[in-house]
Amino acid sequence: MKAHTINVAPQFLRSRMGKLCVAIGGSTPNEMVEQATVAVKETPFLEFRLDYLQNPLAAMPRLKQFLAERSEATAVATCRRASNGGKFKGNVAAEMEVLQKAASAGFQLVDIEMQTALTLKHGEMDAIRAAGAAIIVSYHDFEATRDLDGTFEKILPLGAEFVKIVPTAKCLADNITLMRFLERTVDKANVIGICMGDYGVISRVLGVRAGSVFTFAAAAPGAETGPGQIAARTLRETYRIEQVDAATKVYGVAGNPVKHSLSPIMMNTAFRRETENRVYLGLQTSKLTDLLKLVNEIPLQGLSITMPFKEEILKHLAKTDPLSAKIGACNTVVRAQDGNLYGFNTDVAGIVGPLEKRLQLRGAKVLVLGAGGAARAAVFGLKDKGADVYILNRTAPTAQKLARQAGAKTIKREAVAKTQFDVILNATPIGQTGFKTQTLLEAKELNARLVFDLVYNPVETPLIRMARQKGIPIITGIEMFVHQGARQFEIWTGKPAPEQEMLRVVIHALQQQQGSTHQVAVATPARLAEPVAEPEDVAEDAPTVVKAAPAKKAVAPAKKAAVPVKKAAAPAKKAAPAKKAAAPVKKKK
Repeated sequence: MKAHTINVAPQFLRSRMGKLCVAIGGSTPNEMVEQATVAVKETPFLEFRLDYLQNPLAAMPRLKQFLAERSEATAVATCRRASNGGKFKGNVAAEMEVLQKAASAGFQLVDIEMQTALTLKHGEMDAIRAAGAAIIVSYHDFEATRDLDGTFEKILPLGAEFVKIVPTAKCLADNITLMRFLERTVDKANVIGICMGDYGVISRVLGVRAGSVFTFAAAAPGAETGPGQIAARTLRETYRIEQVDAATKVYGVAGNPVKHSLSPIMMNTAFRRETENRVYLGLQTSKLTDLLKLVNEIPLQGLSITMPFKEEILKHLAKTDPLSAKIGACNTVVRAQDGNLYGFNTDVAGIVGPLEKRLQLRGAKVLVLGAGGAARAAVFGLKDKGADVYILNRTAPTAQKLARQAGAKTIKREAVAKTQFDVILNATPIGQTGFKTQTLLEAKELNARLVFDLVYNPVETPLIRMARQKGIPIITGIEMFVHQGARQFEIWTGKPAPEQEMLRVVIHALQQQQGSTHQVAVATPARLAEPVAEPEDVAEDAPTVVKAAPAKKAVAPAKKAAVPVKKAAAPAKKAAPAKKAAAPVKKKK
């Protein structure tokens, strides 16, 4: 009879579980039941963190009532002691009393940490089984990913129906270690395995296809019960966790930081819209070697490359498009059918396209802030369109090198306030969510007909706010972000990108982040008047002060341009006649 219970119960439970278990916290029984009532409507597999309650035993009648009323629910009872990373302050005997009562109250599974299980007397776990519950023996390592096989060998003799091993990922490669472990043990036991921490997001999505019985999720954003836990709705709707299988192609945004990136929601929305069996993940790392190991081991089929890897990645690619080679920076990687990695640059289109909808770039005077990968795309792209480009960067030698390579100029900070530009473009991460607030320029230095900030999160960056206050038309980073992402989608899939859907979901996500009271403006871009005759230069090698352009050059700021709702026709076709194209740009070195 005992053997029958151990062998059959897991199969019956697995038929009820699904791939997603929602962790329910709450400091009171009512709060816990309230969370569970909402969660069970979409995900009937729930874990109740009884250790979050001040008196778990007193809560049993209320929880028993909930389980009796919601027969569709499959529930795990967890009462983790503080010494093992939980909140329960009692000893082993007190923990086992809570779990025994939980089994009697109708919980189908109980989670006993390995440290407790190893101290139990013979028959104590059988008493829980006799009450109708299966047992998960779990181990959590809050410091690292190490000795997974050794831990498994300690748990296996305990005879639990499920084995749960949860290390902490300290790098992307730790996810590979966990998934290889799951593949090795899938035929030996019912194993649950995920990595905690920001680096462990990959395992929370891909672990199920490597052999993990299920993965855990938070009831809602802000209700996480473990480091790196993802909200249930995000796992279901953004990552489509129930559809992830061995055939799912994996992509990601790689860089540091990417924790707040909206690329996953944008790209996964596009994949879902076009019914593509692909998933896109956030891959945060500061080491390219760490990223490349992941790329080759999973393997990844494509990457969005962000800082600090846009230049460093080039030497690891089999080939790049001419634009990436010319710029010396790549933001898009695709794995071809031959297995090799190829690089492209979609940043240029994302930068030049929105500007061309608003002004004639030939002869336009543009100040680019920064000299990294995005700045390189901006400088080369603008120079190709005939713009007169100036570079201001915190590190002068880097700016000077870029200027020499692109045929642009550098400018000293003290000359900026005395100079009138057609466009000031921020290609640095300053102002981005997660970065310390820093000042790019002061209000007196913002002398331009148009301000373009490539930072898209938040929409209202300090630079954009300052431009609005001065009545200067703006382009937010949303426009560039969606435009370049759409081109990446097309490179990866060979299909036209659902750009309007991508735009919609990004705007919605930003509104959710910034509060429902903050509306992200979406307007048709207003075209600026053509620039007047080009003024005298104020490059570092020609420091003459230039008078600001006449007032008539300015455009009334009534239309504060943001992201266009409809894709505008390429304005290049409406360019000035050829006789106007004889710009002095070619005469400059």
